[in-house]
Amino acid sequence: MKTESQENITGANMARRSFLRYAGIGAASVGLLATAACHKDHKVITSNGVDIGATGDLAILNYAYALEQLEAAFYTQVILTPYSGISSSEKEMLTSIRDHEILHREFFKAALGVNAIPGLTPDFSSIDFTNRAATLGAAKAFEDTGVKAYDGAGYLIGGGVYLTLAGKIVSVEARHAALISNLLVPGSFAASDQVDGTNGLNKSASIAEVLAIANKYLKTKVSASNYNYVAA
Repeated sequence: MKTESQENITGANMARRSFLRYAGIGAASVGLLATAACHKDHKVITSNGVDIGATGDLAILNYAYALEQLEAAFYTQVILTPYSGISSSEKEMLTSIRDHEILHREFFKAALGVNAIPGLTPDFSSIDFTNRAATLGAAKAFEDTGVKAYDGAGYLIGGGVYLTLAGKIVSVEARHAALISNLLVPGSFAASDQVDGTNGLNKSASIAEVLAIANKYLKTKVSASNYNYVAA
């Protein structure tokens, strides 16, 4: 199943308009994102997957796009095959998260344009979608990893527009993480595995650490072996 084939979403234009309203980003900001198509650093397609690129914001945006593809595919599967005993409220909440992740994915795809990495093929064979604990446990892993990814890559973003966009998205991802944690263990929405007890901030992870986790659930592997941070 390709992550690009998601139900109830019809085209990048609709998703882009929806996300602009959802995230509060104006048309001028999207215009700045579109100019990234002129950047010299493009993604690299390898024999067994894709590389996010060498330097610059395009590489980081493709990194985020890969993660959003994975999350959108996961929640789509959750709703297509609900776990045993799922309540109506749980299904409603998980459907809402699915819709958010699809909007994130489609926004990055539209913003990156020809510079976007191709659609990734997930591998969820290790997840038992019929079991509540297994499904929500996987959801927690995806959400916690996603928040750590954005927090860990924020300093690599050179453009203010891109940083604003990433900040809006990670705030939503953090809310997802808190909700999933609370579904698993009530009251655990800001547990020690999510928040650094020393400074009270969300934990972060490097690109290499995040991709090592994400690639366990991807048939199409994503690499950052060509990435080389260059300060703006």
